[in-house]
Amino acid sequence: MDVHKAKAFLAVAEELHFGRAAQRLHMAQPPLSRMIRAIEDELGAELFERTPRMVALTRVGEALVEPARELVMQSERIAQLARRVHRGETGRVRVGFAGASVHAVVSALTHRIRRARPDLAIELSGSLLSQPGMEMLRSGTLDAVVGRWDTLPRDIDTLVLAREELLVAVAASHPLAKATAVTAADVADEPWVVLPGGGGATLSTRLNQLARRGSFVPRIVETASDSATQLLLVDAGAGIGLTFSGVRENIPIRSVVFLPVVPTLGAVEVRLAWRRADVQPALAALIDVAGAAPFEAVPTD
Repeated sequence: MDVHKAKAFLAVAEELHFGRAAQRLHMAQPPLSRMIRAIEDELGAELFERTPRMVALTRVGEALVEPARELVMQSERIAQLARRVHRGETGRVRVGFAGASVHAVVSALTHRIRRARPDLAIELSGSLLSQPGMEMLRSGTLDAVVGRWDTLPRDIDTLVLAREELLVAVAASHPLAKATAVTAADVADEPWVVLPGGGGATLSTRLNQLARRGSFVPRIVETASDSATQLLLVDAGAGIGLTFSGVRENIPIRSVVFLPVVPTLGAVEVRLAWRRADVQPALAALIDVAGAAPFEAVPTD
């Protein structure tokens, strides 16, 4: 029994009158009678006892009322769910982010989504540097990613969530730790602890910018897997590191000092990125909520 037939059966079962049931279904009585006969033939059992004066359910008919109601209700729930998914009211969005350095931004975004679209499931994948995150986004493994990029592929759209400052991290025991800021000349002879580079990687691009300004080639002694590891290596005295103000706020290590660069290397934008050609309703809802109001700026003081 399909949903259409179940609705016809329930109308007759609840009205116990073919004429009223036909009116309820907005159809003529003869086609309804033929449909009930077809159901009975299909099931091999009579569902109604019919006399000129009355219609009554048989035992088989009585037994089928609740299953038929459940079938109709399930169909309506499925249709309602499909409409909600189409409107972006529910569904799942896979979001990657660049680890602890953007925890505050991701936390704010997640809270905003839960308030605005409580039935929208956000599946978070952390500990992704921006470039690997972008690769996963473009391969379809992720629907969106939060990160920092100086250059972006042409097929990617983004929304700025926050702006940060670039800082040089040094161990508290380092001679530069007593300075209020550093110049390119101050760090020209220093060993560097860096993060993995790649096309568009912000830290690699800005370190090269700093090196050009000071006419030096960065002496890279360690490549850390993530910002937290970079700070641990800096703290251990392996070298100094170029990092973000968001790292200072989200990964505090008391024995590491963060110094601004003068003149500045320019602001860094934390962005939500997605594939332009693959904006499904749930992702569209995420983008809409994320862009509804500015996020609080990541502190740079």
